[in-house]
Amino acid sequence: MSKDRLQRFLFDDTQVRGEIAQLETTYQDVLVRHDYPEPIQRLLGELLAACALLTATIKLHGTLSIELRGQGPLSLLMAESNPGIGEKSQRLRGIARYDDEALAALDDLSLVSLTGEGRVMITLEPHGGQRYQGIVALDKPTIAGCLEDYFERSEQLPTRLWLASDAQRAAGLLIQKLPQEANPKDPNAWERINHLADTITGAELTKLDAKSVLYRLFHEEQARLFEPAPVMFACTCSRERFGRALHQLGPEELRSVLAEQGQIETQCHFCNTFYVFTPADVEALIADPDASPPTVH
Repeated sequence: MSKDRLQRFLFDDTQVRGEIAQLETTYQDVLVRHDYPEPIQRLLGELLAACALLTATIKLHGTLSIELRGQGPLSLLMAESNPGIGEKSQRLRGIARYDDEALAALDDLSLVSLTGEGRVMITLEPHGGQRYQGIVALDKPTIAGCLEDYFERSEQLPTRLWLASDAQRAAGLLIQKLPQEANPKDPNAWERINHLADTITGAELTKLDAKSVLYRLFHEEQARLFEPAPVMFACTCSRERFGRALHQLGPEELRSVLAEQGQIETQCHFCNTFYVFTPADVEALIADPDASPPTVH
């Protein structure tokens, strides 16, 4: 049974719901494609877990991406979720860009030191809907804190997150307060559940399964669990997508590159897949970017 899953839960007779995301194979599938140093691995794991949690919480049928853009050694940290239409599973991918020399010179490897001044951008692209982007300052000591700030400003629903990752796994816990009823049965539930959740440790979040985490934190509460949803690594790149992007350069630019290099090579930054376009491929793209390629590489 896969250990990569999202576990939704709800506290009966309260206005509080939650999600637990636990990633192992998904996290490793991202890391194996890049030689990231440990501090970058850790933060990318947290962001992947956060991306899975937000996609499930917002119930988005489309693409959700979270980008941390900074002016320090870590210039970009990005995670993207792209569930298929009609699918319960989430497909995640992630990437980081950083300066090796600047990173090596740092003694303080906190998020603030790694990114410097920056911002967090959360982009929602629903299938057949309007694109939305929310931006908050990258001015909290943790990724969880920055995302809580986003929810406070954009969603206006009190939301808390706890994120953790180690060399093998990444995980996250989210609890959210739903709109208040006129006469709630348990008016103190939000504060009480927050207090209990604050006792979780990073090691417990990454090493215990979801049911054990919930029992460890909330065994005195009435938590109702829903069917877990699978999570996996998948990249949305394709030869056709790169072909359409090349077509936008125009015939003159494409033929100029061919004259200089003999063929056009492109690479996906997320999964490192190479795509090679021969002169025949390029001429076919110029004629029709949606046509099937004459050769496959």
